[in-house]
Amino acid sequence: MKKLIFALLLAACSLTASAVELKSEGRDPGYVETILKRSQKIVDKLELKDKAQAEAVLHIIANRYFELNDIYEARDARKAEFKAMNLPEEYQKLANDFVRYECDSKLYRSHFAFPATLGIYLDDEQVTAVIDGMTYGVVKVTYDSHVDMIPSLTEEEKAQLMAWLIEARELAVDAENSNKKHEAFGKYKGRYNNYLAKRGYDLKAEREAWYKRIEERKAKEAKKSKKERK
Repeated sequence: MKKLIFALLLAACSLTASAVELKSEGRDPGYVETILKRSQKIVDKLELKDKAQAEAVLHIIANRYFELNDIYEARDARKAEFKAMNLPEEYQKLANDFVRYECDSKLYRSHFAFPATLGIYLDDEQVTAVIDGMTYGVVKVTYDSHVDMIPSLTEEEKAQLMAWLIEARELAVDAENSNKKHEAFGKYKGRYNNYLAKRGYDLKAEREAWYKRIEERKAKEAKKSKKERK
């Protein structure tokens, strides 16, 4: 009897977990279609075999985009509301601070709820892959390019780069658009460049040498390709 009850409970949990509603009601159909296509590209890279699982993850990602849009639209509406009041400068500043605090509070709740919800369907590595997908894979691209550009980086310096890139990704995943996402990474890349400069690296020289190596690789690959076609 206990085994039967346990099996029924598991089945009930499975049914509950498999259904994730797409929160598209009241939204522009064109916008919904755009978000679904964007989200589907991220899901496709996970190569999930279970269709119900894939659909649930798709809806979670799309709903996250919807939620971020709602948060930032509400922020802009509040700012416009206060601006229309023609408040004295000091009060306008307080109003803007309040709007920013209100927006950040919503983002804070949303930020931690998102990976937690994904975690119902995905393992930690897959959750990270989703977040990477939503931030254009900048962590890997930036890390690989820096390591390739400066082969003499120590393990400590590589670890510091990765730590800051992950921190930047946490901010970028909440950003309102692609420009803001790249801006978040840009700040941390600037911090890392300053860090390397203080450790004695000549970044201009490293970059110039890197560009030269890239051109040499291209020439070598072109020569190899030409030889193979003969």
